[in-house]
Amino acid sequence: MQDLIIIGAGPAGITAGIYAARQGLKTLLITKELGGQLMKKAGKIENYPGFKEISGADLIKKFESHLEKFPILEMKFREVERVEKKDDFFYVITTKKETLESKAVILATGSSPKTLKVPGEKEFVGKGISYCAICDGPFFKNKKVAVVGGGNSGFETALFLAQIAKKVYILEASEKVRADKENQEKVKTFSNVQVMTKVLIKEIKGEKFVKGILYFDKESQKENFLEVEGVFVEIGLEPNSSIAKDLVDFNERKEILVNLENFQTKTPGLFAVGDVKAGEKKQIIIACGEGAKAALYVNDYLQGKL
Repeated sequence: MQDLIIIGAGPAGITAGIYAARQGLKTLLITKELGGQLMKKAGKIENYPGFKEISGADLIKKFESHLEKFPILEMKFREVERVEKKDDFFYVITTKKETLESKAVILATGSSPKTLKVPGEKEFVGKGISYCAICDGPFFKNKKVAVVGGGNSGFETALFLAQIAKKVYILEASEKVRADKENQEKVKTFSNVQVMTKVLIKEIKGEKFVKGILYFDKESQKENFLEVEGVFVEIGLEPNSSIAKDLVDFNERKEILVNLENFQTKTPGLFAVGDVKAGEKKQIIIACGEGAKAALYVNDYLQGKL
């Protein structure tokens, strides 16, 4: 029996683990993979205190090294199927049909990339379509690629790819892109990046591999074909919240609703932090703060103070 099980090992989950261990809580950190979206999406980080510039992979390595300081904290690499509560105890069931028991749970399960849901997308995943530029970008050296999405993630992906690919198109459905001014200014310094707005993706075309994108130009009201060999989808994220669907309430985006002071859900002893939790601002430093605060309140809960 654990005092606490933390599900997910991104910035929120790892920080919660560090704070729980410091309070002497017998803690199990269970995760499918280490680092979450930070490993897949963050090529270069320039806004985490203490580091003027660091890669997502290097930051996670430092987090992992910190975790190793606490022998009271155990880590298991598993995928969780569901979370249940009976009486005062939680039961975390993995896809391997293991049942792990604890007195409290922190959900730090993060989010997964949204898909375009257009013809050709499923067929060409891994054959030109990618949701992770850091993972797959090097395969497109000196090729033409498109980034779908004009937010910060799209622009940051384009900045990364601009150093590898021959040409990078940023495709945005709206009239204006949503990326921060700083990212927009950085993109302007690359002559091989072109921003296209009012673009509605209709279909991904190809044979064995992607050959291009069929899109509708809202301004000209015509369909056009953009010849590219790679398509990187950056249109947002969906919370990984279904494992606790019977124990929590959701907002319209399927994010978990919590008490914003202590991050406890409607179920006593069950907390949610990071990208899976309801909230507009999704930043590494914010996720870390939420993980720390939730772990402190878990201690209060276990002592009957919450």
